Amino acid sequence: MSKEATFPITTATDAKGIVIIGAGLAGWHVIDAIRAKDKDVSITLITTDNGDRYHKPMLTMAISQNKQASDLVRATGADAAEAAQVTLLANTQVTDIDAAAQTVQLISALRSDPVYTNYATISYDKLVLAMGAHPIFPKSLPQDLVWHVNHIERFGQLQEKLAAGSQHVAIVGAGMVGTEIAEDLLKAGHEVTLIDLNDAPLSQMLPPKATARIAKAVQSQGINFLGGYQVSDVIRNDDGKLQVSYEPFTPNREDTDAQSFEMLIVDHVIASTGLTVDGKLPTAAGVEFNHRTGIVVDAPTLRTNTNNIYAIGDCMSINGVACRYVAPLRAQAATIADDVLGLEHSGYEHKPPMIRLKNKAISVMATGVPQANGNWQVTTETEDELIMNLLNDNNEVSATVTIKAPPIISA
Repeated sequence: MSKEATFPITTATDAKGIVIIGAGLAGWHVIDAIRAKDKDVSITLITTDNGDRYHKPMLTMAISQNKQASDLVRATGADAAEAAQVTLLANTQVTDIDAAAQTVQLISALRSDPVYTNYATISYDKLVLAMGAHPIFPKSLPQDLVWHVNHIERFGQLQEKLAAGSQHVAIVGAGMVGTEIAEDLLKAGHEVTLIDLNDAPLSQMLPPKATARIAKAVQSQGINFLGGYQVSDVIRNDDGKLQVSYEPFTPNREDTDAQSFEMLIVDHVIASTGLTVDGKLPTAAGVEFNHRTGIVVDAPTLRTNTNNIYAIGDCMSINGVACRYVAPLRAQAATIADDVLGLEHSGYEHKPPMIRLKNKAISVMATGVPQANGNWQVTTETEDELIMNLLNDNNEVSATVTIKAPPIISA
């Protein structure tokens, strides 16, 4: 294939500087932090989409608020790049990283015909991986039939479909995102079925005594919760509806014939079955990573094990724990900014953020690093409130969960 000189890069091909891969919240936070310290250093931002700035956590609340994707955009990528004096390479994919030469190879996605695809190689002094994580689609959830709401573009497409009127939506996965979307869709007037391998929502994070209250609250709203089931297949019927086959979840089962399959007919299926980090670029760069938890970084500097390469956001992990919450991004970005600019800094101190479920049906807050298994102890238990502490091997509190019934609002 021939390389065309019309690739949408000018001085960026020759000028080194800071290159950021990914224009989500993490990538833009890094730009903000760098520009607060240095107005002139060269910054190139590479993204597979148009680079628009938006607050991704809003995606799980926006349907009931009747917000279009365009309503969530705070600034277009082009406008934000101009304001920050950044070279934006939108609709561009990074295909390779040569850490020894400190270069990245690119393909422009502006032209669909591969014969006319544009290629380029650009250099960097410092490289920041802010490429995020991608939804996991089990084999039973074909991507051409199943939605996800991890990106504003897909959210916008789903929102358009749902605008036609009340519909039946099945959500596979009752973690925080799945549970939040379920309530949002219900508030928007849709029928919702929430399916999870576990007996209650948030069961991978919290103990059964806590999750039982969440399940009760979810069901009291009118959400059909199918706990302890796994989806085995999704197919489209002749009438355009989706047929969801599901069965009781039995780990390490050997005899599938003995399973009792049931079917559900819905209009849409949303996957909320976790995230994974694409290993192609980290592997090319020699960066240590795990598909589930992300790129391994040194906590005080957010450097990877490869010289001059940093990571931040959903693609990053610290001490084996994925960092997929928005609250720490500003502090992380500030650390990267200081480090790449060669400024003295005290180092990033990682503190797990408060985790707050956005559902109105029940108040759920957790601090520390909660996990379902462990020595959970009840400190308060009433009809309206449950507080539990997770104790480590030294009987120290490593996590706390507080669950409260929502206040009753009189008419």
